[in-house]
Amino acid sequence: VQLQASGGGLVQAGGSLRLSCAASGRAFSIYAMGWFRQALGKEREFVAAIRWNGGTYYADSVKGRFTTSRDNAKNTVYLQMNSLKAEDTAVYYCAAAPRGTVIASTVSLQSRYDYWGQGTQVTVSS
Repeated sequence: VQLQASGGGLVQAGGSLRLSCAASGRAFSIYAMGWFRQALGKEREFVAAIRWNGGTYYADSVKGRFTTSRDNAKNTVYLQMNSLKAEDTAVYYCAAAPRGTVIASTVSLQSRYDYWGQGTQVTVSS
């Protein structure tokens, strides 16, 4: 599976952006898809995930502001980011984990994801 993230950019605080992650390869629908981010000088952290059955999970820091969804027909997963804050500034990565390797209690673990996109920069100005 190859992943291509896009949609990043510069936005003012309070604004919105939608990230997309297009996947190539077969059986996209069976993968759990995760979003992670890495701010300058910090470790990469979990943001959100959506499992093959549509279940969604969010980090506390983005809950209520970010929404992840998937379109299996287009092999694409999305991250809608609203009410952006300066602290959301980071490189955002999408990742894929085969079905059965990620459950509710492990969606936030980077080690469970086998495939990673190249990242897209999101910069929020205050």
